[in-house]
Amino acid sequence: MAIYKWEGRTRTGSVAKGEMEAPSEEAVIARLRSQQIVASKVKAKGRSSDLMSIDLMKQKVKEQDIVIFTRQFATMIDAGLPLVQCLEILVAQQVNKTFADALNDIKNDVEAGSTFAKALGKHPKIFDQLFVALVAAGEVGGILDTIMNRLGAYIEKASKLKKKVKGAMVYPAAVLGITFIVVLVLLIFVIPVFKSMFEDFGGQLPGPTQLIVNVSEAIRGYWFIIFPAMIGAVYAIKYALGTEKGRVVFDDFILKVPVFGILIRKVAVAKFTRTLGTMITSGVPILDGLDIVAKTSGNKTIERAILKTKGRIAEGKTIAEPLAESGVFPAMVCQMITVGESTGALDVMLAKIADFYEDEVDMAVNSLTTLIEPLMMVILGGTVGFLLVCMYLPIFKLVSVIG
Repeated sequence: MAIYKWEGRTRTGSVAKGEMEAPSEEAVIARLRSQQIVASKVKAKGRSSDLMSIDLMKQKVKEQDIVIFTRQFATMIDAGLPLVQCLEILVAQQVNKTFADALNDIKNDVEAGSTFAKALGKHPKIFDQLFVALVAAGEVGGILDTIMNRLGAYIEKASKLKKKVKGAMVYPAAVLGITFIVVLVLLIFVIPVFKSMFEDFGGQLPGPTQLIVNVSEAIRGYWFIIFPAMIGAVYAIKYALGTEKGRVVFDDFILKVPVFGILIRKVAVAKFTRTLGTMITSGVPILDGLDIVAKTSGNKTIERAILKTKGRIAEGKTIAEPLAESGVFPAMVCQMITVGESTGALDVMLAKIADFYEDEVDMAVNSLTTLIEPLMMVILGGTVGFLLVCMYLPIFKLVSVIG
């Protein structure tokens, strides 16, 4: 959105002026009209590079901020406060400047005649498709307070699940990072010192030691090629993952990884069932719900399976049958969905599946953490130990010769 300078007259005839961030001049005029100001001049303000850098440094809106917003909003709506007044109160008490600005824009849009869901949809970085779709269903059904409470509970559970998985990945990533740094320091700074000692001994170095010395010399001599190549490789992988084909290949591979693949599959099932169950309970049509769930799944393989299921449902099939054919979802999940469909309690059954798989994720994360800790210690100790043995092999050989 651009920033506009405006001038106008109030109801009393006095001149007022200011600045406003809005998607268009028409939006500025509409907002001023809702504030009983007749606009006489509206002009877009040029954005300098300084403003662009400030925009990049904006505060991020956290999931916890959205949870608090939804809970408070639901309470105020339930108490009978008008929508605009609720937004005004929430804007006034919002500490996060980015979130406050977004809520203020939403308030202005609602005042100008927009629906709440449509106003939220203009801020996709804060409110995703799921949030907007559920709010739209709540507005149509007149149960906005109930929907906001459900959204708050859903976001809390989704955030908790995400934190568990991230927590399981932090430890191995940290240990591997430390191992890489330690090995790099040894190769660049320590091995050359030992190399000068080895040269004084004379004779041929043991094979492992010669290999480490060669690697050290290569890094020290060609660092200006090696390090840029490593950075380039990282960016190449990132670019490949940004393409449709690359993402499909990676997501399919990650689901087949022995330990992590099982965990990711369980997380995906928990997220799918929780999201779809929340949408069905809130009155969102099943086909619309599947479309949104697919786009928010975070895995292309699972997204394709869900979209295929949506297509089969449009042809008259049940949900469980195409899900089972995809091979992505466990047989137990498909059987429970079949029971939910046949009894007319699909939303309840999906919630039970989500609860079960969230517990499964808990156990999987605990098992993974227990398995990873000794494994990472072995990798770190083994790598550093191998380097040290390689450095001391010539000394051991010299001692045996002297003996």
